[in-house]
Amino acid sequence: MAKGRSIAKRFRRGVTGPQPEGKKRFSQILDAIGADERRERVSISDLMRAMDARAVAALILLFALPNVVPAPPGTSAILGLPLLYLTAQMMLGKLPWLPAFIADRSMARADYSNFVGRVTPLLARAERLLKPRLLFLTSGRVERVVGGFCLLLALVLALPIPFGNMLPALAISLMALGVLERDGIWVVLGALVGAGSLVIVWGVVYALTKIAIFALLNAF
Repeated sequence: MAKGRSIAKRFRRGVTGPQPEGKKRFSQILDAIGADERRERVSISDLMRAMDARAVAALILLFALPNVVPAPPGTSAILGLPLLYLTAQMMLGKLPWLPAFIADRSMARADYSNFVGRVTPLLARAERLLKPRLLFLTSGRVERVVGGFCLLLALVLALPIPFGNMLPALAISLMALGVLERDGIWVVLGALVGAGSLVIVWGVVYALTKIAIFALLNAF
């Protein structure tokens, strides 16, 4: 039991603590997985093992990023469920866990490489701007608040709201990057984008509701 607590403690330090010298960036890990020709498929559990101590923030980023770029309809609903699990775990300060029906999902390595090839160049450019700053914003307690806000945004992202997924996904991605690299400025930037996205999504929902009510009243 003591050994288990020790492992968990090291895991948590890895999520919010400084990165060891020479540790691979998130974009490099994603590229390395896609370049591994021994793999026929890449599962979510494979990604969790590869991210190791940074799994919570890294997986949140991984599931949020596809919604930032144009994606097939329904993508946000599929990726939103894992985001709900992971952001809730960040809010509660728990170690990352996903049910088997999500963790065992996989895609062909070629499809994974195509996706990663579109995302990692942008991610690598963002990583060059990241550095440890305003560290109190990535500390344990504040990180839970960030997780709670990301959970709210993940709920919005999972809803079938027209154009309601890109800004919340961008906000979650910025905050996850900030937590991942201990950069409080990016956490603040993500929070501002998230607040703006909630205002915009509320405006869209309000407008659609008014249109629906008007249509119903004039249909009879």
